[in-house]
Amino acid sequence: MSRIGKAPITIPSGVTITHEGGSVVVKGPKGELTMAIPGGIELSIEGAIVEVKCKRGDTKSLALHGLVRANIANMVVGVTNGWTKSLELSGVGYRAAVSGTTLVLTVGFSHEVKIVPPAGISFTIGEGKIVVSGIDKQLVGQVAANIRSVKKPEPYKGKGIKYVGEHIRKKAGKSAKAIGGAGGAK
Repeated sequence: MSRIGKAPITIPSGVTITHEGGSVVVKGPKGELTMAIPGGIELSIEGAIVEVKCKRGDTKSLALHGLVRANIANMVVGVTNGWTKSLELSGVGYRAAVSGTTLVLTVGFSHEVKIVPPAGISFTIGEGKIVVSGIDKQLVGQVAANIRSVKKPEPYKGKGIKYVGEHIRKKAGKSAKAIGGAGGAK
């Protein structure tokens, strides 16, 4: 069995978890999330503790045991605190603005790039930074990855959109001709 899957999940105050049929619903102060539970996985909710168990002998459920437990724990954190992902713009003239709920990027193209957030996602703009926030960890990460893919950081000058704290390995570029090396005309 998975070590992650064996760990119990503690339910903080203000959060309710219900298991009905083949899905689990987590409700908290920031919202509500639902996830389908695969066959072979069982949930036991006792007081403020949730335990994820898998049926013996089913190898597919063994593979999903830790994943289901981690997803439920992420849902609990999402409905209590929420999730954020920060990106930063690096480049001359690169700007980001929020128009209503839409993110408008000016990143060196002949046109502005507009990104409409899915339900439950919000954008905030700081000093050269974009913060994507929401309650669903997977959705926050996917929207941040979509924003980064608009203008990935290039390896020569490092211009583009990157995650905060991401290190870009820079290349040296072309060097001057070797002095006195292989020559031209004789």
